[in-house]
Amino acid sequence: MIKVKVYNKEGNEAGDMELPEEIFGLALNDDLVHQAYIAHISNSRQVLADTKDKGEIRGGGKKPWKQKGTGRARHGSSRSPIWKGGGVTFGPTSERNFNKRINKKMKTKAMLMVLSSKVKDNELIVIDDFKFEKISTKLMNNTLKNLKITGKTLLSLDKKDENVLKSIDNISNVNIIASDSLNVSDLLRNKTLIINKGGIEKIKSMFINVKK
Repeated sequence: MIKVKVYNKEGNEAGDMELPEEIFGLALNDDLVHQAYIAHISNSRQVLADTKDKGEIRGGGKKPWKQKGTGRARHGSSRSPIWKGGGVTFGPTSERNFNKRINKKMKTKAMLMVLSSKVKDNELIVIDDFKFEKISTKLMNNTLKNLKITGKTLLSLDKKDENVLKSIDNISNVNIIASDSLNVSDLLRNKTLIINKGGIEKIKSMFINVKK
């Protein structure tokens, strides 16, 4: 078992908590983590750019001018890619597929490796309770200051709390995610992970059978 300190919102120690090594004590495999990260961001990518080819452009059914006798180059349609307003040759379309396959076991293992790395590097802070009685950016900033948090931070809770959610809206370097939705991408993009005791229990219940 790995023992970590538990803090309260005032930044004071509120006890200890044991973390199972099969979840929080895994050795880091850079290749697996990279593969899982690339798969996650690729599968999250939205296909936005979509151009029309010659067959999708309206109009242009009539030949612009006769084939011979005008002194101009021959053209069959104003929908041609060489015309202004014509189709696009080899342009991006919405039919592109960026999905990358990775099996569930590998994805889970990579996420737990990054989680274990947070523990090893003292970038995981366990807090006993993270509830606010009202929406307050000031209270949130004070809590982060008490915990001596700097840099990009990921806050993970076992239950949705609207007061907490809205209290971080105006804090650019803090993101929030449910404990059962943790992923490689969000863990790597944020330096510090703050998680409440309920979130730890949620993770343990989900992955306690994952082996090294």
